Amino acid sequence: MSLFKISRFKQLMLCTQRTLKSKLIVRNYNDIPFEDIPEVSPAMIKKILNDKKISFDEGFTCFIVHCTCHKKTSKNTPKNLYINKTTGMFMCSCCKKAGQWDFFNHHFFSADGKPKPLEDADYQKQLTESLKEIRENSEVLLSNNKFESVLSKFKLPVVSSNSIQNLDIRIDKPLQNLFLPLENVESEIVGYRNLNFKEENDVILPHLMYGGLLIGKALKNKDVAILVPNIADFLVLLNAKVTQNVVCLPNGVDTLSQYVLPTLERFKKLILWFGNDIKSWDSARNFAKKLGEKRCFFVRPSEKQLLPHLVEHQDFKSIVNAAQPIWHKSITNFGSLREDVFYDLKNIDKVEGVKWKRYPTLNKILKGHRRGELTVITGPTGCGKTTFISEYSLDLAMQGVNTLWGSFEIRNVRLARTMLQQFAGCSLDENLHLFDTWADKFEKLPIYFMTFHGQQSIKIVMDAVEHATYVHDIAHVIIDNVQFMMGITEDYKHMDRFWAQDVIIAAFRSFATRKNCHVTLVIHPRKERDEEDLTTSSIFGGAKASQEADNVFIIQDKRLLSTRGKKYLQICKNRYSGDLGILPLDFDKASLSYATKKKKEEKKEKVQDKVSKKDKSVETISDS
Repeated sequence: MSLFKISRFKQLMLCTQRTLKSKLIVRNYNDIPFEDIPEVSPAMIKKILNDKKISFDEGFTCFIVHCTCHKKTSKNTPKNLYINKTTGMFMCSCCKKAGQWDFFNHHFFSADGKPKPLEDADYQKQLTESLKEIRENSEVLLSNNKFESVLSKFKLPVVSSNSIQNLDIRIDKPLQNLFLPLENVESEIVGYRNLNFKEENDVILPHLMYGGLLIGKALKNKDVAILVPNIADFLVLLNAKVTQNVVCLPNGVDTLSQYVLPTLERFKKLILWFGNDIKSWDSARNFAKKLGEKRCFFVRPSEKQLLPHLVEHQDFKSIVNAAQPIWHKSITNFGSLREDVFYDLKNIDKVEGVKWKRYPTLNKILKGHRRGELTVITGPTGCGKTTFISEYSLDLAMQGVNTLWGSFEIRNVRLARTMLQQFAGCSLDENLHLFDTWADKFEKLPIYFMTFHGQQSIKIVMDAVEHATYVHDIAHVIIDNVQFMMGITEDYKHMDRFWAQDVIIAAFRSFATRKNCHVTLVIHPRKERDEEDLTTSSIFGGAKASQEADNVFIIQDKRLLSTRGKKYLQICKNRYSGDLGILPLDFDKASLSYATKKKKEEKKEKVQDKVSKKDKSVETISDS
């Protein structure tokens, strides 16, 4: 295949993705528009289906309805339509159409109340053309005599041909692109996972919305599947001939898309085998909530039970059989907590959370950023709370922490500009030629923005936060600031403002614990004398904010009181380790950054170099 055809092939794949996104009203930007989030609950979906006299089955994550597209499989059985219990997102396994609950509710039923076909030829046509284009420009990997060298070239474990003979794995003629087949709930190939030799990240072709997963089928335990985060683990388990199905998740431990949930409905038992780092551990617990905790088991990470590709000659059978259930009805004694306590003690560095790279002082005091905690930050007006929290969250997002921003004080454009400049580390208005380079990198970060601005109701905000946490697996929510959710609705009209704030704090505290998500709240302080330091009692409202919070940050700004006054972040509460302290905040205007440690280290190095040069000169004089 010529280079011209290769580039044309890539363009076709990109165009296909854009077309499908526009049809599904999928936004290209990482924002959560609250006006597009339908109010959906399992009870409401059940009621509507019962009122319309539509029979349905209730699965682990979806309601399953017979499709109305009037097409049948080779076995003469009708195909199904899957409705997500939490979001209402629907997916038809026949015509491949997918969309939001509002569209389904308004277009699925005709005027007489009877179901009408959802068949959409465009979706099926786009899929057919994409698959045809891939197959015409590639060949089956096993037909290539060099298939072992191809696997080595893509840094994949070399496995036997028998272990992958049932998979339609393909390679293009220049040996630059490897395609692994993705199956949907009907076991149809609905796409390929494209690994490019020169690119680090793989791509789902034509789109993840078809619900395709890389699945290695089992001969015995057909209703059991082992979920692994990467292709290397997938191949190693296939080569080991485990008796369970093996499924490779499309986005690793980062996110679990709702599009692939219908494909996992067929499995009554899921064994999650992730890494032994804190992110993998948190993802296992959060994915289990989305998949249905009662059917989820996990391989507890330890030195003896590493990921399959790290130690290929492990006793996989005994490890899988020893997988423990995630869900339990109640905890009655220490015995049920014993393993968790031992794991925490054994892996104390990982349990402490994600470490900051720009703020090493915070690592010494807080030990790390942990899910399920509530952080409150306050400080005088104009002291730089938003700027600090912006970089604070950016640091974590750069390490893979899925972040949701709710900025009610400043617009998203300004916030994004600040974060982009902090990310680039230079003034972009003076370096416009670098904008596209840094913007492309920044766009890949797992950062999402709610489209709220100004006064908002706590109910609307919590609905958006809950929705984003489910769809995008959010691990860190920032609300700037709490005062913008007070006194806007009739419910708060006659309510004391302190009580109203306590209601908001309680809602976010409950959410953080229930969803195992870290929440950072910005709260303005009450008016104090300029010469007095702010304390935890200076936080506006009652004492609930400081009581419920796991961490309390206060920005103290003494620059206006004296010529030598400094600005610093004071950690006043730290429930995890109890350590308290301060973090000096030296602002760099060019990069809008408070992370100045590198500059200080460079100055120290220069001073040390000068001292060493002087010492050398003294030595040469003494020698002479």
